[in-house]
Amino acid sequence: MRMRLRSAIARSAIALLAALLTLAGCSNGGSDLASSRHRDGSQQVASALRAGLSRRALTGTSYYLSLGDSLSRGVQPGPAGNDVATSRGYPDRLAARLRDELPHLRLVKLGCSGETTATMIHGGVCPYPARSQLDQAISFLRSHRGRTALVTIDIGANDPNSCVLGDRPAAILPCVFNRIPGIARNLGAIMARLRSAAGRRVLIVGMTYYVPELGLWRAGPTGRRLAILTGAVAAGANQMLAARYQRYGARVANVFGAFRTADFGVRAKRNAGQTARLGQGGKSEAAGANFVPPNVAAICSLTWMCAQAPRGPNEHANNAGYRVIARAFWRAISELP
Repeated sequence: MRMRLRSAIARSAIALLAALLTLAGCSNGGSDLASSRHRDGSQQVASALRAGLSRRALTGTSYYLSLGDSLSRGVQPGPAGNDVATSRGYPDRLAARLRDELPHLRLVKLGCSGETTATMIHGGVCPYPARSQLDQAISFLRSHRGRTALVTIDIGANDPNSCVLGDRPAAILPCVFNRIPGIARNLGAIMARLRSAAGRRVLIVGMTYYVPELGLWRAGPTGRRLAILTGAVAAGANQMLAARYQRYGARVANVFGAFRTADFGVRAKRNAGQTARLGQGGKSEAAGANFVPPNVAAICSLTWMCAQAPRGPNEHANNAGYRVIARAFWRAISELP
């Protein structure tokens, strides 16, 4: 997940188009992310983790394979603002908790900062002995068949970046139309190969995303309108991700919901409606200027989006955010099948 904002308007347009495209193509295949029934009991977790393990791996070394973009490695901005690896990311936190059930569980991180669904398949961002992250993951799963307890993946957030980097504004929308449908195809190809290499019983959990652009709310009336637009339509893209993961027998960590992404609150919705009627500079904008919706407050408290320079704005989760993400994965693992 590459975490520097370049064009708020362009990213909001991308989110809108992504949602429209994915909702149109996946309205029958998705599921209500908020409707899943979760259980926090260790019995369900132990059962899910051990399903794909051989008898020897139950008492010996087993593996947790973390795949995806920078979130899957655990990245935060350093004191100078440059992104640096941290040992407090969600895979590290999740692995520590899962060792209560599998004491000899080893975490293997193959994620790559800036990875897209295309580069995960074909390579080109991070070097791997097997060429691409997906090829490396397949090699690992095949050589550790019966010893891999869990695979987690977060991928897709970086895919639209190439449409806004160095392009003329007029070229952005055609680029998005060409690229967004490929995310679904690429993710399907990734999941098909992972499931084949891992076997049908190995637990795979995919992640939906929070929406860093909600932090634009603090930038004034235009930022608030962009935040409302982006937050509302991003639900469609996350429904697509959930549907693709579930199609290949994977569970879904509802990070979108854990960050309260859709919760603008009644007051924000009322102000947005009044703003639309009054226009820019209307009284409703002034009245709502100091109101911070729950989802914006969550983004500011769980990521570096609202931090002062040089560390912010940065879209990576902070320590508290990674803790919330790890908890979402735990809930997905502990849910009854």
